[in-house]
Amino acid sequence: MTTPLSYESTGVRYDVMDPFKLACQKTAAETSPALAAFGFREVPNTRGESCYLFETEREFLAHVEEALGTKTLVADAMYKLTNKSYYKNVAIDDFSTIVNDLLVSGALPVTIAMYAAVGDSAYLADPIRAADLAAGFAEGCRLAGAAWSGGETQTLKGMVNPDTIILGGSALGRIAPKHHRITGHIVDRDDILFLASSGVHTNGLTLCRALADRLPQGYLTPLPDGTTYGEALLAPSIIYARFIAACQRENIPLHYAVHLTGHGWRKLMRATDPFVYRIDQVPTPQPVFDVITRAANLDPREAYGTFNMGVGFAVYLDPNDTQRALTLAATTGLTAWHAGKVLKERDRKAVEIPSLNITYEADSLHIR
Repeated sequence: MTTPLSYESTGVRYDVMDPFKLACQKTAAETSPALAAFGFREVPNTRGESCYLFETEREFLAHVEEALGTKTLVADAMYKLTNKSYYKNVAIDDFSTIVNDLLVSGALPVTIAMYAAVGDSAYLADPIRAADLAAGFAEGCRLAGAAWSGGETQTLKGMVNPDTIILGGSALGRIAPKHHRITGHIVDRDDILFLASSGVHTNGLTLCRALADRLPQGYLTPLPDGTTYGEALLAPSIIYARFIAACQRENIPLHYAVHLTGHGWRKLMRATDPFVYRIDQVPTPQPVFDVITRAANLDPREAYGTFNMGVGFAVYLDPNDTQRALTLAATTGLTAWHAGKVLKERDRKAVEIPSLNITYEADSLHIR
């Protein structure tokens, strides 16, 4: 039997990183009074959510900073193996992970800035690579409905591998009028709406890269849908801005939203208040997830607690608004479905997936 390969065994340990994040949240809160000098106020309970919110008299403003992670290493490997560039895709991914975190508050992106660091300036001398990265950043902005405001590019010799690039960035978003804010006002019996992912998106790539060595042809291992493992990993992530904007235009109040990245489906219980999130309609994940789970010998609990498994975004809303939201998702080109219910069971917080016999209790997620 193949030895199981978990995300933790590849060096990514949330139990180590999350306490650091919590310590930063606590210390950062001490700086909040500085906003008053500009006429701004911090929004209560914003720390620990996917984006930071502050407000003026007329609107909310939102800020997010994110980084892509190791997906660029897959693009580097595929470029060498196939002489085909996937750098446009990873640039879109970079902006998607920023924008989708912004959207969970109801903020629509206004500007996005990119960050890039290389270990050797020669990395950006390749005209195909450089042009595709620039095209991807611009396309990410078009998909998000935002302007590309600029960015920072550094050569960090001795700190960054000379054969690759680190991508990140930040975004400024706006919620106006204020009633479009997604506040986290979850109600017993709310519906859970899932929006499909395009594949792995931007999480779990450290594990995915480690698995390439276990596959018969590495990144070139064919999948049942006609793609290769490497191509499937590099499918550009979906940006859900058009759906959120459409819900606002139609005045559909979203009670909560979740961007499913790190922590997989455990992230469904990110909200502060205790509820049970019961998922009854589980999608068939894209073929790449079957390859990942088999090669890593992951059981379903580990897989759904690490990867998005075919779901990129989730919203909670009143059942009377579900059909309208589903229609709007379809009109914006997204696949969406009614996945489950939010249930109040005393003070219990958990994610339940009965068809997979999986339950994640509150103690499995420590991000606030």
